[in-house]
Amino acid sequence: MSPNGTHTALVLNGPNLNLLGRREPEVYGATTLAEIEAECTMVAARLNLEIDFRQSNHEGTLIDAIHESFDRFDGIVINPGGLSHTSVALQDALAAVSVPVVEVHVSNVHRREEFRHMSYVSAVASAVIIGAGAHGYTLALEHLAWLLDDGGGVLVGAADS
Repeated sequence: MSPNGTHTALVLNGPNLNLLGRREPEVYGATTLAEIEAECTMVAARLNLEIDFRQSNHEGTLIDAIHESFDRFDGIVINPGGLSHTSVALQDALAAVSVPVVEVHVSNVHRREEFRHMSYVSAVASAVIIGAGAHGYTLALEHLAWLLDDGGGVLVGAADS
């Protein structure tokens, strides 16, 4: 929690998400990552959340950002992109921090190629939002805020499997 009493959240975006709005709009829509960030900032303010919105095409940079959650963030919203299906290291980093994680995917990965159906991140996420388009990010923030406000007494975290 920040010094002013609000919860803090990392909104982390993986490889190629900087191309949203330009890359395969028939799959990912026309909304850019900058537009998603602006919407998330507005929603976060309404939810009394401070967010740090980031994107990287580099796995190690994403892992370093996750490690900051030990001292800086109360929760994580993550769209790991293609690393969802390949990165045990990303899963390990998320499992190591004891904050709720909400995974987001813009497209419905279960209606796509078979390899996209499995996510290492899902195994350690408190919740997964798939196929809601750019709106999935605001849904994730709303759910994270609910979890941080005790989630109605529901236990959260990687141990909930």
